[in-house]
Amino acid sequence: MVKMAGLSAVVGPVLFKAACPDCRERFELSAGALRLAIGATRRTTFYSFTCPECGAAVRKPAGERIIELLTGGGVSTLRLHQTV
Repeated sequence: MVKMAGLSAVVGPVLFKAACPDCRERFELSAGALRLAIGATRRTTFYSFTCPECGAAVRKPAGERIIELLTGGGVSTLRLHQTV
């Protein structure tokens, strides 16, 4: 439950819209179905999931906005580099 200035709201699980490049299906995934890897470069920063329709392993690049949305939504994150 989220409370703000005397208001309260029930917030359900976060769902992310995704699409499979192999079968072209569109669907929604929970945070638990996604994985985020943050690397030292743009090439090594990505999110991944398994397509629920065709079973393909999907890997897509993740820019700053995607990283913000996924981490804010509770997606498990793996850091591939050290922060100083």
